[in-house]
Amino acid sequence: MSRNAMMKKELTVAAVQMTSSDQLADNLTAVEYWVNQAVSEGAKLVVLPENFALMAKHSGQLLSIAETLGEGAIQSFLSELSKKTACWIVAGSLPISSPVQDKVYATCLVYNAKGERQAYYHKMHLFDVDIADGKKRYRESETFLAGDCPVVVNTPFGKMGLSICYDLRFPELYRELLRQGAEFMVAPSAFTELTGQAHWSLLCRARAVENSCYMIAANQGGQHNNGRSTFGHSMIVGPWGDVLSSLDIDNGIALATFKKSELNKVRTSLPAIQHRRL
Repeated sequence: MSRNAMMKKELTVAAVQMTSSDQLADNLTAVEYWVNQAVSEGAKLVVLPENFALMAKHSGQLLSIAETLGEGAIQSFLSELSKKTACWIVAGSLPISSPVQDKVYATCLVYNAKGERQAYYHKMHLFDVDIADGKKRYRESETFLAGDCPVVVNTPFGKMGLSICYDLRFPELYRELLRQGAEFMVAPSAFTELTGQAHWSLLCRARAVENSCYMIAANQGGQHNNGRSTFGHSMIVGPWGDVLSSLDIDNGIALATFKKSELNKVRTSLPAIQHRRL
């Protein structure tokens, strides 16, 4: 099948915003509700936020739900949900076992409308920072192992580039996704309230503009029972940098329609990605 034959002219997508807790069953119930809601409103591809299954209170709790890639109750749940709804699901991040004892990958899983896993991406950039919020110290590297491979997924809607949260601060990753042909990108996240206020919209729009692509940024939002506060404001951004749909802080879905004609128009009229010198 030719590349053009694969393309759909339009695609309705949704970004799910959650306030995940440390209760796995409750979080999966919320996922099912919001995916069904998005599909009822026409979505063919739904992006869940980072840590959708569990906002852990401590590393031991996170490690306790870690699954081997391709096995486990959470992955089975996602597969069945995508099949039941006939919708592509981008499952923000899930702890997946790594070769290193007591460390896991933060892994984004992609399921097609038949419930088949099409791709996975291990988060490459780990959030090791000290910021002036209530938590102050974040050290993802104490629990997570960084991935080392950018991933672009062939879908019936075009090529989709995968990223997770802190990756948004590293434009070279998105340039590589673009080099591999990405036409839209996803950034499931759990941006902190402080960093989100300063940089969330700026980064989401910048990554879309500089790569002339669509961006789906599904964020956690609100006060979590592990003491974290996340920014919310999930958004879907067009290749011109316009925010097509967005939320405030409450749980819900941002819904928008991607148009291949609009993508082509931007990439043709302002062909910056063809003018690169480096």
